[in-house]
Amino acid sequence: MSNNDDTKNPSVEHRDPQYFGYYAQLQHQQNMLQDNVRTSTYRSAILLNGPGCFQNKTVMDVGAGSGILSYFAVQAGASQVYAVEASGMAKKMKKLVEAPNTNAFLKGKVQVINAKIEDPDLPIPKVDTIISEPIGVLLFHERMLESYIYARDHYLKPGGALFPSKGNIYLAPFTDATLWSETMAKARFWEQHNFYGINLTSLYKDARDEMFGMPVVGHFDHRNLITTPTVLDTYPVDFSSVTLPELLDITMPFEWSAGYTGLMHGVAGWFDLIFAPPPYDEESKTKNDPNLLNTTIEMSTGPAADRTHWQQVRFLFKEPLAVNATQKIRGWMRAVVNDMRSYTIFVEVVVGDDTSLSDPNEMDIKTFGQEEEKDKNEPLRRRARWELHEQTYNYNYTPGLVSDHKPEYSCLYEPENAIDQSVDQQPSSSLALPPQQQVIDITTPEVNNVMENYENFVN
Repeated sequence: MSNNDDTKNPSVEHRDPQYFGYYAQLQHQQNMLQDNVRTSTYRSAILLNGPGCFQNKTVMDVGAGSGILSYFAVQAGASQVYAVEASGMAKKMKKLVEAPNTNAFLKGKVQVINAKIEDPDLPIPKVDTIISEPIGVLLFHERMLESYIYARDHYLKPGGALFPSKGNIYLAPFTDATLWSETMAKARFWEQHNFYGINLTSLYKDARDEMFGMPVVGHFDHRNLITTPTVLDTYPVDFSSVTLPELLDITMPFEWSAGYTGLMHGVAGWFDLIFAPPPYDEESKTKNDPNLLNTTIEMSTGPAADRTHWQQVRFLFKEPLAVNATQKIRGWMRAVVNDMRSYTIFVEVVVGDDTSLSDPNEMDIKTFGQEEEKDKNEPLRRRARWELHEQTYNYNYTPGLVSDHKPEYSCLYEPENAIDQSVDQQPSSSLALPPQQQVIDITTPEVNNVMENYENFVN
């Protein structure tokens, strides 16, 4: 994370009415509640850590929304929960908590506070545990993490618990010729010389910049990754120690080894969340009570994991980058806060060891990634920028549609030695294969009878 003193914190006050108005609607709260991975993971993390972090404890829920985390905290034994919610959803939460003859276990346990956590003089004491769901696309979109960290700094007792306690950001190179072509087709609309007698071509470059400048949110096939990152490749954000200034300007370096030969159409991103009880520093962990039952829970939003409402995000290059299998791909992503409750994303990628990589701290934010700034003689480098809040959505991927997927179906080509190893490891008999992969002899009488019956049915 950058510690650049020149980095300013753009105000988001002008965005708050729209932002809080969105979350005041029950339909949007329902969308999050019905994310079973999200809701069940939070519930498991809270209940399984009830004895050490919630039972007879005071708890704060930051950005409480519908209040679901507050209710889980009470189920885990919390003595008092302060549910802080700035939107109009606070009134609906209070209505649910105070409704007569229902949810008796919540009575006197949940105090709803309709305010922003940054507001002064809130009637909240120091608490034992803070819970929150401050997460957006790529972990930090919507900038709620800043409120979470503010709450930690002002309201958490020393040694208190944070749920979640950490986030890991994953970045990976991907290929998707269909997505790239669909995006380019939108821009090519503006190449028309005679649209009802009007020449649109003067806007073509603007259209291409706009279309490719939109991060694409949606689930995608993990088999389109040119290499699959591991937890060792992640960029960790420790919520127990990260500072507010560090969240304003984040630089994430990366280095990958291409698993296939193909075209890199851009960079994909997602995150994991970790829910761990304190202590969070290594020295204190050795002194922790071994008899206290604590459980660490993890949740992934990756393309190979169960689907969540966060999905994944992909940043498309205007010009794909050719890579060869085993070739090194190096680069960085820099995320700088903007005044739209989000971030401006800058990426530089180079292929091979011989191409130098620029220093992200020395980039010119105003010109980075623009056509005039590009060196046409550097085919092994790509630079681009995106506004994370200007998202578009793609829902074309259907899991399981192609069960027997091969890399070449995605225009990815394995090294020859990898193909040979794969062939050598294949079972010698079709009987050893799973039923859906067994080779069927279509000359057998049984198969012929099935085909005859089908033809008779159709005719």
